[in-house]
Amino acid sequence: MNIAIYGRPVNPKQVELAERVIQLLIKAGDQFSIHEPYRNFLSKHMKLDPKTPSFNSHEELRGATDFLFSIGGDGTLLDTVLLVKDSGIPIAGINAGRLGFLSSISEDNLSVALESLAKGHYSLDARTLLRLESNHPLFEEDNVALNEFTIHKKETSSMITIHAYLNGEYLNSYWADGIMISTPTGSTGYSLSCGGPIVVPQSESFVITPIAPHNLNVRPIVVSDKNVISLEVEGRSQRFMATLDSRSATIDSGYQLAIRKENYCVNLIRLSNENFLNTLRKKLNWGLDTRN
Repeated sequence: MNIAIYGRPVNPKQVELAERVIQLLIKAGDQFSIHEPYRNFLSKHMKLDPKTPSFNSHEELRGATDFLFSIGGDGTLLDTVLLVKDSGIPIAGINAGRLGFLSSISEDNLSVALESLAKGHYSLDARTLLRLESNHPLFEEDNVALNEFTIHKKETSSMITIHAYLNGEYLNSYWADGIMISTPTGSTGYSLSCGGPIVVPQSESFVITPIAPHNLNVRPIVVSDKNVISLEVEGRSQRFMATLDSRSATIDSGYQLAIRKENYCVNLIRLSNENFLNTLRKKLNWGLDTRN
């Protein structure tokens, strides 16, 4: 196998896990390369062969990589979307974080997971992406997200107003701290913490979730991902924060924004003993009597 390894160069506590992954790959005779900033980080905390290959962009991975390993939490895995783009390279999330809805391979089953990949005992879970379009430059070529797009107030305690449209037809004006458009994958993330519903990955939908709305009868709504969702924002302050997964930028009321389904998906690796419903039950402790 030819493996690309990605991680965020910030947490020394994850070095031991990365070292174990690398040792298992060497033992199996697999080829691997490491994202250059992460490689430089690891080399300061562990013994790493100076000849270990590195990469910086998706062009270097296309056509030469069987799997991309994301070592970290779900936020780390979100970063890899910009590395694989439309190449179809499957992503395996090795969880060094906390909850880990997306990074499903734990340290305990790492050896079994790598063996399953080598034998082909896995399936690919195609996940929808959303694409952001704007009348002003915003996120440039990095304008896709696996989880969500948000608009949030900035530099003020006052609420903002977001006017929302579906295919040009007026939906609502949200008076709130912000608004979020999430994919089914993102429905178990920030949207869930803001009261949004859990949506199964194959539902072909977007979730529009207001963030702390002033009117309590304004609730999240699920719409088909065939819709184009347009947004305009205004408020006492002229500066607002826009986020696309883990990336953020400052915008003003002159921005007209549109969110639509991207024309390609990303492939998440699902081992043979895993599925979305099992993950929900395990991560959210469904069906467990926690009384003592």
